[in-house]
Amino acid sequence: MKLRKKHIRIIEFLVIGVVVGVIEDLIAVFFATGAQITFDVFWVVLAVAVPFAFLSEVVVDHPRFWELFFKPHEEDMRKGDSSYPRT
Repeated sequence: MKLRKKHIRIIEFLVIGVVVGVIEDLIAVFFATGAQITFDVFWVVLAVAVPFAFLSEVVVDHPRFWELFFKPHEEDMRKGDSSYPRT
């Protein structure tokens, strides 16, 4: 089974999002609470990081996500502004 380039990109960003999320959450737990980082703390941090990584990497980074809140202006579309995908 071949993975398309789009699927590989999503998986790649999701993995990076989880790794970075876990690292930053472990740092925050250590400095905020002074708790020793154990496997129990790691699993809690991982459980918190995965949904947020999914939300940020798959939903928010979708090219058309911001169009839900901000409609592109017609003049931007005419100028060829590449930040808005063509429909």
